[in-house]
Amino acid sequence: MPIHFSEQELADRLARARAAMTERGLDGLLIFRQESLYYLTGFDTFGYVYFQCLVLTADGGMTLLTRAPDLRQARFTSIIDDIRVWVDEHGADPVAVLRDILMEHGCRDARLGVEWDAYGLTAKLGFRLAEGLAGTSRLEDASDLISRLRLVKSPAELAYVRRAAELVDAAYDAAAELAAPGAFEGDILAAMQAAVFRGGGDDPANETIIGSGPGALMCRYFTGRRHLSADDQLTLEFAGVYRHYHACLMRTIRIGEPPQRQRDMHSAAVDALAAAKDALVPGTPLGGVFDAHARVLDAAGFAPHRMNACGYSLGATFAPNWMDWAEGSMLFHGNPTLAAPGMVIFIHIIVFDSDAGLAMTSGQTVEVTESGCRALTHAPLDLLVKA
Repeated sequence: MPIHFSEQELADRLARARAAMTERGLDGLLIFRQESLYYLTGFDTFGYVYFQCLVLTADGGMTLLTRAPDLRQARFTSIIDDIRVWVDEHGADPVAVLRDILMEHGCRDARLGVEWDAYGLTAKLGFRLAEGLAGTSRLEDASDLISRLRLVKSPAELAYVRRAAELVDAAYDAAAELAAPGAFEGDILAAMQAAVFRGGGDDPANETIIGSGPGALMCRYFTGRRHLSADDQLTLEFAGVYRHYHACLMRTIRIGEPPQRQRDMHSAAVDALAAAKDALVPGTPLGGVFDAHARVLDAAGFAPHRMNACGYSLGATFAPNWMDWAEGSMLFHGNPTLAAPGMVIFIHIIVFDSDAGLAMTSGQTVEVTESGCRALTHAPLDLLVKA
C-alpha cells in the first residue's frame, strides 16, 4: 500500500493533533485541507475538489466522508477504517450526512473546530456547512491547528524533502543545458519535468513559472510558449517533488551578454539571499528574514523593484499551491511565527525593473537547523549567461 510513513509516525501525528484540540477545548475537528488528510492518515487524492471531510474527535474517533471514486482510494492510500460515501444525485446533501456522522460520534452541542481555510471548502459549501450544523454543534475556526503542526518536519519528512531537492537541482541542470538562443520554452519545460519524473517524483502543486523576454518579469505562470532570442532573459520558478514534498528553486538565466544594470541586480539578489539565510535562525520571527533581504536590496537602490514577501515554508502540498501555509509561514514584514529547527523554507529574491525591462531572481530551499539554516538545493548561484 502506498502509505509513505510508519504506523508509529502517523499515530504520533494523530496524538499531537488530539492534544492540540484538547488544549483549545475542542471536542472534534472537521478536516477539509488535503494536506492535513495526507499528513494525518496518508490519504492521497485530488477528490478534495468536491465536499470531503474527515471527522476527528478528541477521543480518537475518525470517520471520512467522501464520494464513491475516493472510497477505494482512501482504503488504498490511508489508515482510515471508517469511510462513508455521500451519493451523487440531484439534491444531494452531504452536510446532512456529515451531521448524522457527528451525532454518531456524540457531537451534539459539541465544540467543533473547522478548517474553513481549505481550497475544497468553497464559500458556497461553507455556508451550507454552517447552516446545516446550526443548532447541533458550535463551530469555530481551527484552520491553523494542523498547519502549525506541519511546519516542523520529522526526520522521515526531511528525507523526502532532500530527495525533492535533488530532483529540483536535476531540473535546473536540464534547463541550463537547453537555454540558448532559439530554444523553445516548451522543450525546456518538458526537460525539467522529465528530470523530476525520471527520478521518481511527482507533479508540482502549482504550475512551473516560466517566462522570457517581457514575460521574465512575471511571478505567475501564463500560457503561450515562445522561442528565446539572441538577446533575452529567462525566469524560472520550479519545484522538485517527492511524495508530495516540495523543494523549490528560482533563477533568471541571461541569453546573450547582460547589461551592467542586470549584473548589478544579480549581485544585489545574491547578497540579499545571503542576508536572509543569515537571519533565519531558530527563535527569530520569520518577518526578520524579510527585513534582512529588504535592507540589502533597498541599500542597493532596488527598493522600488522588490516584492513585499521573499519566501515561505514548503512541505507536502496539493494543487493549487505549493506554499505550505501562506498565512503563518510567509516571509513578510512583521510575521511573528518563530523559526524552529526542522522547518523547510524557500527563500526567493525577486528584482523586477519594469522601467528597464530587466528581471533578476535567485532562490534556494533551506532547512532550519539548531544554529541557523543550511541549503538543501545546490544549483549554482552564479549568473548563468548563455550565448
